[in-house]
Amino acid sequence: MDTEFATLAASGATTLVSLMVTDSWTQVRELFARLLSPTAPTVVADLDGARDRVLAADAGTSARTVREVTAQWHVHLHHLLRTGSVTSEELRDVLALLRQFDVPARLPAVVHNDINGGVQHGPVIQAGHVSGLTLHTRDQSPAVGPSESAPTR
Repeated sequence: MDTEFATLAASGATTLVSLMVTDSWTQVRELFARLLSPTAPTVVADLDGARDRVLAADAGTSARTVREVTAQWHVHLHHLLRTGSVTSEELRDVLALLRQFDVPARLPAVVHNDINGGVQHGPVIQAGHVSGLTLHTRDQSPAVGPSESAPTR
């Protein structure tokens, strides 16, 4: 039974934290608040505090912060399940409702970039973060060195 609780708590914590950074946060928070409020009167403040930590993390610490916040909610949910304050069925019901907010898993992201004004003689990359990128390009410029001149007719 404890393994089932641990798995369910992990799923709940992961889902909760992943939805903290979405536009659906207000609705997600209300669902979790309804589930947890009888056991924790400060649950809304706790949820908002956790979300603030995740949002405030910079690029260098965001992965660690997400892991820490997820671990905290995993422990909290696991404790509530073990003590019977929240039933497995109640948590499963909330997680089923939260699947409707998990839009990135259902819809591919569409990105459209336009480059205007200027001449590009090679690849142009627009990104927030690029890692491990290798570009193979053909040299499209004429083979004229600085001391040579282009042939004239």
